[in-house]
Amino acid sequence: MAWLGRIFGGKTPEPVVIEHNGFRIIPVPMKDAGQYRLSARVELDLDDETKKHTLIRVDSFQSLDAANEAAVAKAKQLIDQMGAKLFL
Repeated sequence: MAWLGRIFGGKTPEPVVIEHNGFRIIPVPMKDAGQYRLSARVELDLDDETKKHTLIRVDSFQSLDAANEAAVAKAKQLIDQMGAKLFL
C-alpha cells in the first residue's frame, strides 16, 4: 500500500547522511530486478564548493537496509583509502 502514499502525496523519506572524516555519505540504493544495488553519494566541501562522487557497485541485496549498510561501509572504505583524491 506504500504506492498509494506516493500517488496521493505521501512524503518521501529524507535521505540519511552519515559523516565520516569530514565527508558526507548518502546511501541511495538503486532498485534493480526486485533487489537493491549498492549505490551512494560521497560529498566533501572544498574551496567553497561541494565536491560529489557517485559510488555504484554491482552488488545486490534483498533488503533496503542491507543495501544501505553495505553502501556506507564501502563508501567509508573508499574515503579511508583515497581521501580527497577521490574527487580528482
